Amino acid sequence: MLKFSYQEHIKTYYYDTRNQDFTQPTLTGGQSADVCVVGAGFGGLSAALELAERGKSVIVLEGARIGFGASGRNGGQAINGFEDGMDAYIDDMGLEKARKLWEMSLEAIDIIEQRIAKYNIQCDWRKGYATLALNHRRMDDLVTIEQTSREIFAYDYMQLWNKAELKQYLGSDIYVGGLYDGNSGHLHPLNYCLGLAKACLDLGVRIFEQSPVIDLDVGKSKVIAETAEGSVTAENVVLATNAYVTSLPKRIQRGTARKILPIDSFIIATEPLDQETANAVINNGMSVCDNNLLLDYYRLSADNRLLFGSDSSSNKDMVQVMRNNMLHVFPQLENVKIDYGWAGPIDMTINAKPCLGRIASNIFYAHGYSGHGVALTGLAGRLIAEAIEGDDERFAIFESLKSPSVYGGRIVKNLATKIGVKYYKWLDKYR
Repeated sequence: MLKFSYQEHIKTYYYDTRNQDFTQPTLTGGQSADVCVVGAGFGGLSAALELAERGKSVIVLEGARIGFGASGRNGGQAINGFEDGMDAYIDDMGLEKARKLWEMSLEAIDIIEQRIAKYNIQCDWRKGYATLALNHRRMDDLVTIEQTSREIFAYDYMQLWNKAELKQYLGSDIYVGGLYDGNSGHLHPLNYCLGLAKACLDLGVRIFEQSPVIDLDVGKSKVIAETAEGSVTAENVVLATNAYVTSLPKRIQRGTARKILPIDSFIIATEPLDQETANAVINNGMSVCDNNLLLDYYRLSADNRLLFGSDSSSNKDMVQVMRNNMLHVFPQLENVKIDYGWAGPIDMTINAKPCLGRIASNIFYAHGYSGHGVALTGLAGRLIAEAIEGDDERFAIFESLKSPSVYGGRIVKNLATKIGVKYYKWLDKYR
């Protein structure tokens, strides 16, 4: 079980460079609202903000601190589409619904830009993202993605780069080429999350920290969310705990935790690089990942640190593992100091599809973003708000995406994760 209740932020580069520092009280006594949101990360705050903009009274209950989980310590990349590619969605649900999903994934990026502008959120937002191939077979996959995006979805932001073209922008020799998307981008996740929280507070949303939900009393027209020292009575509840859904009591989870396999992701941050060195690493401000199953991802921060991460698990010294991975890509950074290293869980589903649904007519949940949560959480918040107001057409499309369940509890999940990581490593080596 992942622990989060009553904890403070862990030390990360993001936390040390936060541009807001406010705390909210613990819930005591009885409160009421139109909607109670559980979780003050991207998803919960996005839902709260959408609902508040529509005139709803909202209370957000957070078990630790605002942005404590992945929302405050992720790679910061806001990417179009979904983890498993659009071809899989076309095959599963047909072109019409797949096209709607694609358009909504682009809307998710627009939501970020709109909120940054509307609420003056200072979070170092920058456009530009590249997916890179380590061999020619994986480059073929990128060619297919570009072709599908252009020919089927009329998306013209992507450019295929060969090795020589990529070298104009990236100081690494290990890739055979890449696919650049000028519409996706990256940001400082904790500052974006805190900016969402500030926007919520300004609109009258009440946020309570260190207030984990311990029970839900579900009635015909009301739900009572109980904490150790208080309760919230609401017409609707939104569960937005992502990977930490496994920490909720089982009577609250209602089986939703079976959809999630928490995968640890690790990130290091170098010392600030001088401008010449930074330009020799990435000279166009883009964020980057490869297209391995267990991928590396990296970008330069606003103060020219290289933030380098990987979606994999290990019992080793992960700072050293990440440093070795970084040096494999950028051997020229051999003498650069590592200032930070941290970890956190990603809410993966077995089939990498986002998992949105209802466990009762008035209890919504959204998780399983599988590495695309920076953008998709904002979209999920909007879709939940629409559904609460009576228009669930778009929410229902995501609700129809079925994710397999994993039965057997924590031990089976841990075993499945370990086996899956080893299998993906084998596939990455030989495919």
